[in-house]
Amino acid sequence: MMWFGNEFLSHYLDRKISWTSKPLKRFAAGIVGMVVYTVLATLFLIQLSEWIFKISLGNVSSMLYITVLVTFVITLFMTSRSFLFNWKQADINAEKLLRENLSARYENLKSQVNPHFLFNSLNALTNLVYEDQDKAVKFIKQLSDVYRYVLDTRDREVVSIQEELKFLTSYVYLQQIRFGEKLKININLNGTNSLVAPLALQMLIENAIKHNEVSEEKPLHVRIYADDHYLIVENNLQRKMNTEQGSSKIGLENIKKRYEYLSERGVLIEENASRFAVRLPLITEVH
Repeated sequence: MMWFGNEFLSHYLDRKISWTSKPLKRFAAGIVGMVVYTVLATLFLIQLSEWIFKISLGNVSSMLYITVLVTFVITLFMTSRSFLFNWKQADINAEKLLRENLSARYENLKSQVNPHFLFNSLNALTNLVYEDQDKAVKFIKQLSDVYRYVLDTRDREVVSIQEELKFLTSYVYLQQIRFGEKLKININLNGTNSLVAPLALQMLIENAIKHNEVSEEKPLHVRIYADDHYLIVENNLQRKMNTEQGSSKIGLENIKKRYEYLSERGVLIEENASRFAVRLPLITEVH
């Protein structure tokens, strides 16, 4: 009973208090919890023996002292083992994040700096130069802001939602110059305080545009908002017929893997006949 009870308590505390971010708090909680549980369990066993078996166990204080001492030694061993295991796991996670970030930086740059994106942007700019020079100047400024953000965040695990939204303003401007009223993007994140993986929201908008028809007959509606501890990016579903087989879904998989490290809650995918949505967990701190 002592062994299994303290082992259960140790696993419970491991889930509630991180060894890597709060080692002293976790150690203190483990010692206090062990002493309280051991004393209560010992008193319970003594009373149970006296009630059921009519056995008197003599000096209770001496028995408590011995029991607590023995349990302390065992718990110290378990605590040390748990600490070493979690420390090792933190190193593994750090190495995993490094690999994922390398892949993320490559995918993020590829999703932005690719011939199609650049061609479409320059084509839209060419038309603007003849139609509206003031708007063309603004277009160039927004395009410059997009690429600067990509470069500035390439070494960062997370950014504030305010930074990401400022970048999205530039990105959305470029896309709506290209698509006009065929693309409608509504962002409602006022008052939302969160961290987010860099370019995650942009990549989800890009995926929606890539995989769905965007036309005057079928405008694409993308909505970004927060609900129930998640950032949600959703769009009406009107898939292109020729993109599903050729898509490797690298961008979405990359986001899911990064969030496996950044949050205890994973990325959720929701899809039905008319709607596709991705839920990104709100992040308040990186553990």
